Amino acid sequence: MKIDNKNIELYILEAKTGSQSAFRFLLNTFWADVYNFQLKRTKSENDAEDITIQTFSKAFDKIHSFDENYIFKTWLITISKNVHIDILRKKKISITTETTNEQESKVYLVVDDNPTPEDKIIRQQNLEKLLRDIKKLKPKYKEIIHLRYFQELSYKEISEHINEPMNNVKVKLLRAKKLLAEIIKES
Repeated sequence: MKIDNKNIELYILEAKTGSQSAFRFLLNTFWADVYNFQLKRTKSENDAEDITIQTFSKAFDKIHSFDENYIFKTWLITISKNVHIDILRKKKISITTETTNEQESKVYLVVDDNPTPEDKIIRQQNLEKLLRDIKKLKPKYKEIIHLRYFQELSYKEISEHINEPMNNVKVKLLRAKKLLAEIIKES
């Protein structure tokens, strides 16, 4: 099939309506142009490919804004240039960021949120107490608490596991939590 401007315009119009085959045609038709353009700029096949992918992604997201009075290839190359410039700016910012002595001293003031050995012991004791309290529940409530919070099953999965409707699961879980809260309050 001969590719002419009229043909490309038709594919662009189809792409504006969300046609996947039109997107595929435009990608296949213009990939080499954008890729080779970036390969000359970046001198890296990986960078050229990444930028080309980002270019087509942005172009297809904004295809509705493309003005048919312009040449599609030129529009893609412009997007590609801008993507490359954005990447260079991000690299430059991350490389040239300097810190002052004041900023460096603030780093040492950051609180360490990792649990201390004492915190771990307390957490373990609390977990053991919670497990003892859960054991005081009736078996049907123990099971539903175990499935939801220890096996982390969804309501649907619990429903399938215990062979009951999802609304029953939600009600049982709510009831189990209320009973557990009462047990915890008493102890």
